[in-house]
Amino acid sequence: MNLFSQLAVEPTHEELWAGAVLMRGLALAQDAEFFAAMGTIMAEAPLHHATTPGGLPMGVMVTDCGTPEAFRRRWDPGNPEVRRLWPPMPRVLMDFALRCAVRAGFPQGRPDACHVNRYQAGTKLGMHQDRHEIDLTQPIVSVSLGLECIFLLGGLERTDKAKRILLEHGDVVVWGGPSRMRFHGVLPLKPGHHPLTGPYRYNLTFRTTCGGANHLRWGQLRLRALDHLQWG
Repeated sequence: MNLFSQLAVEPTHEELWAGAVLMRGLALAQDAEFFAAMGTIMAEAPLHHATTPGGLPMGVMVTDCGTPEAFRRRWDPGNPEVRRLWPPMPRVLMDFALRCAVRAGFPQGRPDACHVNRYQAGTKLGMHQDRHEIDLTQPIVSVSLGLECIFLLGGLERTDKAKRILLEHGDVVVWGGPSRMRFHGVLPLKPGHHPLTGPYRYNLTFRTTCGGANHLRWGQLRLRALDHLQWG
């Protein structure tokens, strides 16, 4: 953790590209709550190795939570480790994701799923797009907890040059609009130890997987979050 992150009191707001915003330290005030919420998710839906589209195992460990509709949209019947519905998204995570979307300029954001990645030393994530969601007008909200990493945020083509962004504990990145389909990835994680997460980095990625019938419910939740919004 660098000196800047230790001394920063107020979250920052940095536009990376049009529609892509980095907010450093935004999750720090609730990091213990978020970590506890992840524990409840992982107790009901244990971490398992992600697989490539070709079926090969990846180093990153994953789990999910969200609505039954989001589960049915994303469920892979060929994955024997996912045999039951995802647990519901904890309210504390849901509210935070909505507030992050609002702060980043996406007041209509309404995620129905949260994908959890756990990285350990040497684990990486190749460049890819999040393009399996029905409503691609909805932003991606990404929350980092634990060890720092180098996040790559590229262009709309895989070969476009990517920005290398240091992400530390509590940092949040939101991308949508003209940046929604940017390629992104994570360089191999360096060894370390974090007081909250130990030798791991966790990433929470909030998405709108289905929409449709869920829009009214999520609209009501969005209004509730806006009513309680205290951020500038």
